[in-house]
Amino acid sequence: MSTRAAPTPALERAWWHRTIDVFRRPREVFAALRDEPFDESAPARSEPMLAIAWLAGIAAVLESSVGVHTLDSHVANGVLWQVDALTFAVWVFLAGGAYGFVAYWLLGAAVYLGARGAGSFERYRLARHLVVWAAAPAALSLLVWPVRLALYGGDVFRTGGPDTGAPNAVFGAIDACFGVWVLALLLVGIRTVYGFAWPRVVAALSLGLVMLGLFALIPVVL
Repeated sequence: MSTRAAPTPALERAWWHRTIDVFRRPREVFAALRDEPFDESAPARSEPMLAIAWLAGIAAVLESSVGVHTLDSHVANGVLWQVDALTFAVWVFLAGGAYGFVAYWLLGAAVYLGARGAGSFERYRLARHLVVWAAAPAALSLLVWPVRLALYGGDVFRTGGPDTGAPNAVFGAIDACFGVWVLALLLVGIRTVYGFAWPRVVAALSLGLVMLGLFALIPVVL
């Protein structure tokens, strides 16, 4: 039987507010991750973390090579196939959840192992939570998509079309800015949560990237 206490409404509200604060005062949010008793605060953060992970996963799906070409027509066994908009929307939603779930465990493991190699003895769960809050800008990047769809419609998810060239480069640059923002939050989070000096922060992140590369090689080796 679990003895974990139910989160208080005040603590739940505090963590929902921190989904906004992470963009303005990230050090305070990461300090709360570090300092609050895990058994008390973890249930209170679960819903905002789920929202961030799922939305960031959806953003990753939309930017993936699979998402970009999903609405292309193709012929299979002499039949013309094309995904309709409703099916595509459902697929993006479900695939976004799957992406977020995998990233939560895999990227969390990379950060944990990197921090461990740099001298930390904190728990794996803390690394997973750190990764989710650092991914908040990826979730925020979904705000760009209504503009993109208003300009180009479904052509965004087809090969060629009017969204190529300079317009695509502009949106690509915006996506890159969100990616840099995620990286910056990850660096701030590692420094705040683990109390590392900047050289150890860089070392921990570098080790984490190496571990992530090794994880990517597992399917190839198998």
